[in-house]
Amino acid sequence: MSQRKKLKMVSSDEARIAVAELVQAGGAEARADPEVRAVAKRRQFSAAYKLSVLAEADQASEPGAIGALLRREGLYSSQLTQWRRERDTGALEALSRRRGRKAKMTAEQKRIAALEARNARLEHELSQAHIIIDVQKKLCTLLGLPTAAQDVSNGSES
Repeated sequence: MSQRKKLKMVSSDEARIAVAELVQAGGAEARADPEVRAVAKRRQFSAAYKLSVLAEADQASEPGAIGALLRREGLYSSQLTQWRRERDTGALEALSRRRGRKAKMTAEQKRIAALEARNARLEHELSQAHIIIDVQKKLCTLLGLPTAAQDVSNGSES
């Protein structure tokens, strides 16, 4: 492998060191690539921008107007298709909502939330208690033991 290919494979700091070593060794032919390569950035479009472009595309009536819009904005037709689909499902409205932490609850809202949580927990415990009582009744009838309802009816008859 040539020295130039090796230089392209290493990082820029290592390349400078290697070039210095080559120059000292008499290999002045090899140089580091001075061209700075741009790092591609993914574009992000806001919901308002998407909706404005879609509105303009929907109003276009002349032939070639949508193509001109796409060229002017630097977009692809597939992006319009995807944005239309998002708009129809309501995803763009969801994107326009504020991000971040939700507003803090007032004291009354906290109290209501705590009471609702307590109510749900107690309802769950009550349903469990009813299930346990039903199982105990069925077990008593299977084993032939008197139940509380039979004790009350037997006590009133005697």
